[in-house]
Amino acid sequence: MDPSEECIFRFLKWELHEAVSEEVFENTPKRFTDAFRELMGTHDEPWEFTTFETDLDEMIVVSDIDFVTLCEHHLLPFYGRAHVGYIPQGCMAGLSKIARCVKSTARGIWTQENLTVGIANELELHLAPKGVAVVLVAEHTCMGIRGVKSNGSKTTTSALRGVYRDNENNARAEFLRLIHG
Repeated sequence: MDPSEECIFRFLKWELHEAVSEEVFENTPKRFTDAFRELMGTHDEPWEFTTFETDLDEMIVVSDIDFVTLCEHHLLPFYGRAHVGYIPQGCMAGLSKIARCVKSTARGIWTQENLTVGIANELELHLAPKGVAVVLVAEHTCMGIRGVKSNGSKTTTSALRGVYRDNENNARAEFLRLIHG
């Protein structure tokens, strides 16, 4: 048993006072630490954010990208969908790289607000586009199963950069129209 599993084992023994089967104490600590390591991305394979040169300057939108991460306040999952748009300025990414960026950035512990900004930052870093727009719509299990117990409620956050912040053009409106169908 590694030190992380030992901590979970001791926590369960303390909290449950041996009120569960021995199988729980033998196997649950490993299952728990494996699940958290997966959500934290500690063993993810590295990947490269490849780009391609382009003269294209029209909006590219990838929507409904599933993600899951851990709430930094409760270490409970929140999950949802990301909608990402950008306007190239000399380079563009393969579409799968946008989804991979969302999923890999989501690894770890986050507030939804900071995750939204984190994804926008990664896209700006790798693409240097005219603008980036990221909208996350997520359900937080910390709200649904504890505290206020507001199952089914969703939180929406956005990070708008470059031309998407300029109210004089239609990039923001076009992006929002595209992701809302």
